[in-house]
Amino acid sequence: MNTGAGWEDIVFNSRDPVYLQVVRHFKELIVTGRLDAGQVIPSRRELGAKLKINPNTAQRAYKEMEERKLIVTEGNSPSRITMDDNVLRTIRSELLGEAVEAFVASVSKINVPVEELVELVKIKYIEAQDDVSGRTVSEGGGDKHD
Repeated sequence: MNTGAGWEDIVFNSRDPVYLQVVRHFKELIVTGRLDAGQVIPSRRELGAKLKINPNTAQRAYKEMEERKLIVTEGNSPSRITMDDNVLRTIRSELLGEAVEAFVASVSKINVPVEELVELVKIKYIEAQDDVSGRTVSEGGGDKHD
């Protein structure tokens, strides 16, 4: 069971309803592996306290996630992340699609050849992965720290 969920990582914006931002945050935690399939999640009140939001807002987020089958609540048992692989794959595809759409919308105005764009994305992606893992990959794919 993963315990470092990252509740403190959420920063709310003023554009979108808070409950939808909570739903998106859950999706991101699931996709990044900080919440595991079947993992028990905080109660609505606990989540409200952790995120410093109204418990009614947390309740609305949970209701939305239940309708989307992201979480499962059976009787008086604690809510859990879904174990449905199809739902979990859909979450990943949805977040990736949204990110790509936002990226394409922002760079399409620049009129860059797609080959140049793909190469730049590849370079930046590798750099970002290196930053996350704390290592630097040489052009040959090896670790420069060897």
